[in-house]
Amino acid sequence: MEARSAQEIWEAALGALQLEVSKPNYKTWLNKTVGLGLRGSQFVVGVPNAFAAEYLDKNQRSMIEKTLIAITGRNLNALFQVNSRNSATEDETFTPRQTTTSRLNPKYTFSSFIEGRTNRLAYAAALEVAQNPGRSHNPLFIYGGVGLGKTHLLHAIGHVAQANHLQVLYASAERFTNEFITAIRERKTEEFRTKYRSVDMLLIDDIHFLGGKEQTEESFFYTFDELHNANRQIAITSNRHPKSIPQLQDRLRSRFQWGLIADIKPPDFETRLAILQAKAKQKSVTISLDVLEFIARWAQQNIRELEGSLNRVIAYANLVRALPTVEIAAQALEDIAGKQPGTTTPELVIEAVANSFQLTTIELKSQKRDRQTALARQVVMYLIRQETDYSLAQIGQALGGKIPATVSHACEKIASEINSSPYLQRKISRIQQKIHAEPKSGC
Repeated sequence: MEARSAQEIWEAALGALQLEVSKPNYKTWLNKTVGLGLRGSQFVVGVPNAFAAEYLDKNQRSMIEKTLIAITGRNLNALFQVNSRNSATEDETFTPRQTTTSRLNPKYTFSSFIEGRTNRLAYAAALEVAQNPGRSHNPLFIYGGVGLGKTHLLHAIGHVAQANHLQVLYASAERFTNEFITAIRERKTEEFRTKYRSVDMLLIDDIHFLGGKEQTEESFFYTFDELHNANRQIAITSNRHPKSIPQLQDRLRSRFQWGLIADIKPPDFETRLAILQAKAKQKSVTISLDVLEFIARWAQQNIRELEGSLNRVIAYANLVRALPTVEIAAQALEDIAGKQPGTTTPELVIEAVANSFQLTTIELKSQKRDRQTALARQVVMYLIRQETDYSLAQIGQALGGKIPATVSHACEKIASEINSSPYLQRKISRIQQKIHAEPKSGC
């Protein structure tokens, strides 16, 4: 009864504290806390790890105690205690397994990663880092072309670490940069530093994005050093070897080479075929081996192209109400074979989505926020990100000046929902077919 009473008190306190602190601060330090107990004048707050306990004790104790006093009418002292595995009651939503500030894709695990000759070293190194973080290969630097599985391995590392009750932070270098700029503008640099330097494991995607951004590079340099000196694991991906990243500071380039550098090359035919078989099984779709072999020979550059080709064949077969045969696959892929690199524009995507959702392009670029328009706008952001090389900021500008954080959230939301919503999956597949079929002159 005491634990339940303490949790009820703490839930009320969290409601008040949520109005007192910024949203990132609340999500990082308070969102995963629980009320463990009330011992005389001492209120015990369960926290996910020692870093959170130290931060709350030093920085937010006074505010928390004032909130508790206001709610209970008693003079209470807050004690921050790392929550053990079995200390939470069954009806509480908090568990140590959830101590992460990351958004890890549930599909990107080691078991769903297809190992082959061209990615074997990167896979083995990622698995070693996940199982023994901070002890070897620190940092782990994985590089390779687009759509070869670098992000997949980062998320897989994060899932294992999270299951072992470590606090994991995954972010793209672009997000790191945007958050750093926002922190400077809003004078919250201390909060930014604390967020990135108080984790057990830091996973950064597309580190090459930092090249030439001097202030951001400097911030990441000190973040790297602090985590590395504390034996906390760092894993990084890039589209190229550290020596080949343009405009990167030499001191960062040197540190990226301290650990293990592993490359991923385009998959060979056997690996491509295995990937297609696994993807077809995930989608619960029966496709004959000869069709999968045809797709594997047609799409040779990366896994993203491979999966996209499979999705197009499935969608095309559904549209023409036919079984996916080699002939159907050839027709589906022939429709997009004439697409020239770089010819898809944001305006083309916006127009295709507007037509699909029966909206106008003006509505998509407006501030209109009804459910249908909001979903369509998020689909636009996701598709522009998928179909072009536009940055988050450029995508935001194309949609009437949306901020990069809004674009990033939309892309993550649609990427997550497309896996669980057949309706959305079909909708986006048809829009992509429309985009690829459109004549590119003047559209």
